[in-house]
Amino acid sequence: MDARLQLRVQRYGWDRASEVYDRAWSQPLEPAQNALLEMAALRPGDEVLEVACGSGLVTVRAAEAVGPSGRVVATDLSEGMIERAREALPAEMADRVTFERRDAEALGLDDEDFDVAIASLGLMYVPDPDAALREMARVLRPGGRAVASVWGERSACGWAEVFPIVDARVRTEVCPLFFQLGTGEALRDVMARAGFDDLAERRIDTTLHFPTAEAALEAAFVGGPVAMAYSRFEPEIREAVQREYLQSIEPFHATDGYRIPGTFVVAHGRRATP
Repeated sequence: MDARLQLRVQRYGWDRASEVYDRAWSQPLEPAQNALLEMAALRPGDEVLEVACGSGLVTVRAAEAVGPSGRVVATDLSEGMIERAREALPAEMADRVTFERRDAEALGLDDEDFDVAIASLGLMYVPDPDAALREMARVLRPGGRAVASVWGERSACGWAEVFPIVDARVRTEVCPLFFQLGTGEALRDVMARAGFDDLAERRIDTTLHFPTAEAALEAAFVGGPVAMAYSRFEPEIREAVQREYLQSIEPFHATDGYRIPGTFVVAHGRRATP
């Protein structure tokens, strides 16, 4: 897919998903968010850039950590996500948090303006992750730290069949490299190419709990990366993809819903000093 078209699909797809994203994903993604913030080790007074902030779940926690003397500039490609994040931001944080719609590959921000850059489960959707990480490095002061998290390899993510199920009906290629960054040391390698050293990586095996079939379907088709394609399906196609997806996650059906395995990879680096 042409990079410009992919960005367009991402932008408007996440606009649509923003309506249910928090309800569908806030709990399942918490282990990855916890690890990212732990590795970022934010301190009072830190100036933080967040790339692909989504609905602001990590943003608020980052703002709490940096306190009134710090600041957070949170960016995302989706205006829908940005609007939802602004609406949810506690009023007492308004003077330290700014939400802006920006492209991760071309941020348009000043050089060496931040102490920390974070990207929580967003790099998988960027057509050129190398470019996005180079931008993160560019806006960091020398010695500044970056932390990024991605989903792990396909075989470790029990919900992964959602992509081929949708692509069988319409060729979306919505995120062709989705699982690549979480395979082997790919995330660590791309950070090294972008100019980060002092690299460390953590792999987190987790379980995504969805209490009902309806909750699992909403997360997969309405609150995630295939939301745009799914929204255009006729009712009979929606029924078919839902049925196939539930069949794919049936091995993870439990007495309290669905407990689907997943893996996150979180990597930390520092911008190399001259």
